[in-house]
Amino acid sequence: MNATSRLRIGITGLGRLGRRHAQNLAQRVPGVELVAACSPLAEELDWARDSLGLLNLHADYQAMLAQNDVDAVFLVTPTSLHPGHIIAGLQAGKHVFCEKPLALDLAECRRVEAEAAKHPELKVMIGYGRRFDPSYSDAYAKVQSGLIGTPFLVRSQNLDMNDPSGFFMRFAPTSGGIFLDCSVHDIDFARWFLGSPKPLRVFAAGTIAIHQGLREFGDVDNGVAICEFEGGKLACFAASRTMAHGHETLTEVFGTQGRLTIGANPRLDRVEISDAYGVRNECTPTFYERFEESFLRETIEFVQAVREDRPPALTLHDATEATRIGIALRESLLTRRAVEL
Repeated sequence: MNATSRLRIGITGLGRLGRRHAQNLAQRVPGVELVAACSPLAEELDWARDSLGLLNLHADYQAMLAQNDVDAVFLVTPTSLHPGHIIAGLQAGKHVFCEKPLALDLAECRRVEAEAAKHPELKVMIGYGRRFDPSYSDAYAKVQSGLIGTPFLVRSQNLDMNDPSGFFMRFAPTSGGIFLDCSVHDIDFARWFLGSPKPLRVFAAGTIAIHQGLREFGDVDNGVAICEFEGGKLACFAASRTMAHGHETLTEVFGTQGRLTIGANPRLDRVEISDAYGVRNECTPTFYERFEESFLRETIEFVQAVREDRPPALTLHDATEATRIGIALRESLLTRRAVEL
């Protein structure tokens, strides 16, 4: 596209995260114009009109795709809808950004990859935005420089603060389970830091500490897992929805000459409290406070890839592999057996 023209984007899905993306697109991302929004929920469209001044609103995704003044679509919809929405966007000639994960089923991932291959002029990027966090980017650069020698083990955890209301339960039937919904970021980290080795086998276990309703969906609110890769490389994952202190994403990368730790203290800011209880800090309440800048930076990466006509930093194959491992972990959790990949 013309270097001076603005990328015109339509967004689909205006829930909690969709609204954050919409605000970034409307107010914070250079070279972009948010021109349309789509949601089957009238209250979400009312929000887009009242908060962002958008007038081009649709209840039907195909209607938004039919617009000639939409160059790209942002998909922040339930995971079960991702493959169909991505493919429809490509067939309509739109660049596509879609929130993670790519799909709930490996065959659907392959179907998206096959369709994208038919449209090499269009960019597709899946939202593994935590790669764009400044601290993770810095750690990756240090690994690439050889600072800790050859990396061989990644240990990473994604812990969410307990929500007594059980808000996330409404998504449990279509989330893919705790490993595909939460640990998929850690899986992506592990592949990234270890050099994208081929996964060989996985094992997962979990428990329901608080949210007994998850039993109905074969899911857990706390889980641990291990993945063995070719070349003797390993990854260990932990995920939780029941923490008391807030959201915590912690990753350790072990190398032959050292170790890197990212996020050891999930601090909200640089304020320390000293009182009768000791010295402490407040913690990030949700993933968004921790990764707000990452969401912005990943969007800028997508926009720049389109404007510069280059591949995005994250490929569809990366997204498929993270999904493949996440699906295998769910199978292991349910069968209580190791799963070969």
